[in-house]
Amino acid sequence: MTFDLTASDSQLVKKNILIVDDHPFIIEGYKNAITRYNPKYYDFSISQGHDCKSGYEIIQDSNSPQFDIAFLDISMPPYEEKEIFTGEDLAILLNKKMPSCKVILLTMYTELLKIKTIIRSIQPNGLIIKNDLTFDELLLAFDKVMKNEKYYSQSVVKMLNQSTHNAIEIDQYDKQILIHLAKGTSSNDMLQYIPISLNAIEKRKKHLKELLKIKNDSDEDLLKEAKNKGLF
Repeated sequence: MTFDLTASDSQLVKKNILIVDDHPFIIEGYKNAITRYNPKYYDFSISQGHDCKSGYEIIQDSNSPQFDIAFLDISMPPYEEKEIFTGEDLAILLNKKMPSCKVILLTMYTELLKIKTIIRSIQPNGLIIKNDLTFDELLLAFDKVMKNEKYYSQSVVKMLNQSTHNAIEIDQYDKQILIHLAKGTSSNDMLQYIPISLNAIEKRKKHLKELLKIKNDSDEDLLKEAKNKGLF
């Protein structure tokens, strides 16, 4: 695999990279690929976390550099105290703290609904299904994002090309409602965490049940179906 080289021969360009994944061997694979990307032109400084808590702490640490690119696994142990449940939540935090940072999300999810929701809510610079992940695939994704291009792995592209006339999409408020339902939070108590009215929460719960074709008014069935589709 070859890449276009645009940096000056006289000085290495420094790039700060963040990797957050709960599988150490995957982190090492990312680091191995990144450090082999045009080493004569780039100096990569890599910070790493292994769950939502460590990722949150790195992003919030005033001593952390401004990251240029972040690799975030979507499914990781949560940091419930700070309402950081997934790599998606870390991506949203990064977008607020470091809006110039390019985010590459990696996931095992293969549900079209989940993929479309990620793209719509996060708008990542890269989205890779882990089953697609090879050394060359990672290098290609990294190269595209370094060149300010978006990169979706082949499974993502295939899913997006499917017929989507029945596709369902949810937003961050819907996701928060599902998360708090799973924790046993009542609708009244959700008002402490979600900045919408009680009436809006109840309407969204009803709408979610309609979207997911829940035939009764069971929150348990709603949570089960939403979990099956990877919505939270």
